[in-house]
Amino acid sequence: MANILKQEKQEQIIRCLVEGSSVRSTERLTGVHRDTIIRLMVRVGNGCQHLLDEKMRNLKPSNIQIDEIWRYIGKKERHVSEEEEIKGEVGDMWVFAAIDADTKLIPTFLVGKRTKENTESFLQDLASRLDSRVQLSSDQMISYVNAVWKAFGENVDYGQIVKSYEAEPIGPGRYSPPEVTSVEKYRIWGNPDENLISTSFVERQNLTMRMNIRRLTRLTNAFSKKLENHRAAIALYFAHYNFVREHRTLRTTPAVMAGIESWRWGIDQLLDYALAKS
Repeated sequence: MANILKQEKQEQIIRCLVEGSSVRSTERLTGVHRDTIIRLMVRVGNGCQHLLDEKMRNLKPSNIQIDEIWRYIGKKERHVSEEEEIKGEVGDMWVFAAIDADTKLIPTFLVGKRTKENTESFLQDLASRLDSRVQLSSDQMISYVNAVWKAFGENVDYGQIVKSYEAEPIGPGRYSPPEVTSVEKYRIWGNPDENLISTSFVERQNLTMRMNIRRLTRLTNAFSKKLENHRAAIALYFAHYNFVREHRTLRTTPAVMAGIESWRWGIDQLLDYALAKS
């Protein structure tokens, strides 16, 4: 059934969701039932996925960083049955994301298990959206090397950064970030600029995601119950981030900075576009 909420109410709901409010908080703030909020989020999120697939093409970045961020869906991994593990819709789930270090654009993402197949799909999708040779940086996850080679071949300057951390603290400070004890950079192939081998921007983006997507917040009871909802929420966030949200250091949106759009979108434009595509 089509959502019959007024435009203003739909915009209010989307604003709440992209600013880190939970579904129940949004329900209290807007007076709209949570089931209606979720249906709207899924519909808009699916439309946002179409938007990103259409707009993120023939990109010409020079410096891409990739990483993945963890959350669980439905239940934690230790509670997942063998049958559920085969279906792959609950338990540990990862968001693979790429960021252009210069324009802060997120050209693509993938939600799924941290498997070799998903890593390869993510890198192949990234490569299909680019129209220039890039420098690519990642951490030392073992499946990245073969996945980058399959996606880019020799048409990439690829380097990895390896950070070593102190042991996890015990006691009151155990949830504070561990201290980095050493950093090493490696040229995998091509001719990457060692000074640009970094994952700092994409790691900062991971933090922004945790602050602005309630279901990614750590140490809370906020988590996605369904994979469909999780993917929709992530797509909504990235579409809003690329086209609507002004980046403080850029003073515009990443989409404008990358030359994809000429002006910053409003929530109303994003909503109209997404609903038309869903």
